[in-house]
Amino acid sequence: MTAPDADTPAGREVPPTCFRHPNRETWVSCVRCGRPACPDCLRQAAVGQQCVECVQQGNQGGRRARSAFGGRVVANATVTWTLIGINVLLFLVELGYPNLANDWGLLGYARFATGGKLQGIAAGQWYRLITSAFLPPATGLGGLGFLDILFNMWALFVVGPALEQLLGRVRFLAVYLLSAVGGGVAFFLIGQYYVLALGASGAVFGLFGAWFVVARKLRLDIRGILTVIVINLVFSFVYRSTIAWQDHVGGLIVGAAAAAAFAYAPRKNRTAVQVAAAVAILAVLVVLVIFRSHQLTSQIGF
Repeated sequence: MTAPDADTPAGREVPPTCFRHPNRETWVSCVRCGRPACPDCLRQAAVGQQCVECVQQGNQGGRRARSAFGGRVVANATVTWTLIGINVLLFLVELGYPNLANDWGLLGYARFATGGKLQGIAAGQWYRLITSAFLPPATGLGGLGFLDILFNMWALFVVGPALEQLLGRVRFLAVYLLSAVGGGVAFFLIGQYYVLALGASGAVFGLFGAWFVVARKLRLDIRGILTVIVINLVFSFVYRSTIAWQDHVGGLIVGAAAAAAFAYAPRKNRTAVQVAAAVAILAVLVVLVIFRSHQLTSQIGF
């Protein structure tokens, strides 16, 4: 985005110009290198448009091309399909072993039976923040669990491949996992500490937030993803008695924050800045978990 010019009316921006034709104004950028380019210098790609130089570089092979955000350009969605496969596999395992939900589900601090051992994140079971994101509610094929995984995997199938190609595999996976943990932390902070929660919704909402940020950065149409976010948030609050809206909101915020750190990192030392930002987000989440755990263990007696 360019800075306002002294001769430009307040509130308006100077349009960027094509990197190959400085006399041509354009608001469209190459999805691979991020440089503004006019229609004559762009070619349609699988996701968005690429400039002619990036197309030539891809055809020539040699040094691996980088996306607009520093990740390696990929032609498939390996990470997306792997995540879908893991979710479906664990859903099938859960059908045969329902107690897996108690072992891996998101739980703040509680006992499953009178006199039983204390369970949950505050009891040191931090792994629940991530394992819970790969398990839907265990209600069988005809219940909420099936609908939950059906929607989440559909959303991952729709949003995941394009986002993975734009960010690259490592950055895409980082956004997904940080969103999953972020959603779990939000539920741990403001949800009912004795309620068991499951599902990939936090991670999926994180991808929604990430796609919104990336689309804004690349000046793509954001109306579709914005509509999806609003509808799903409304649905989450309307049915908040059965849906962990805290997980959805937390995942959305963390996913958008992680994507913003990746998308708006300066080109100089970009990878280092992106790694530092991801570590910083994770560190904040860890501090919040420590704070909430101390609060629960010191104030709640069993």
